[in-house]
Amino acid sequence: MDELIIEPIDLSRSRVFRLADLPVRRNPNGSESWRVVHGGLPTGEQISLHISIQLAGTAPNPPHRIEHSEITCLREGTIEFQHDGMTERAAAGDVLFIAKGTMHGVRNAGDGPAAYFVLAIGGDVNRGDVNQQTK
Repeated sequence: MDELIIEPIDLSRSRVFRLADLPVRRNPNGSESWRVVHGGLPTGEQISLHISIQLAGTAPNPPHRIEHSEITCLREGTIEFQHDGMTERAAAGDVLFIAKGTMHGVRNAGDGPAAYFVLAIGGDVNRGDVNQQTK
């Protein structure tokens, strides 16, 4: 995956991030993603937030291990979440927690799009191409 250098944003003040103002990234599998927030909080944590939409039957990337923590909030659709040798199904409104070091993957298991927010915290967040993935 291409490594992009993206400057962190100022997270010391409150603001609205309008989806319509963010550039969309269109991926080869038909998915789309928007990089919303990335940078360091005044309290020291590195964070990154992106929004992804996956087409039915697709996975954003192969199973992978992360060196940060993630919280994924499923807004629409149904996904299969593979982690720790098991597969769990999640539906709109469900929240996934992916612990640091976990080998994991997701796949849209529904008939329509799956839309979700991914908040990455700490670890390797905001280094290299970690945040270019469309989890």
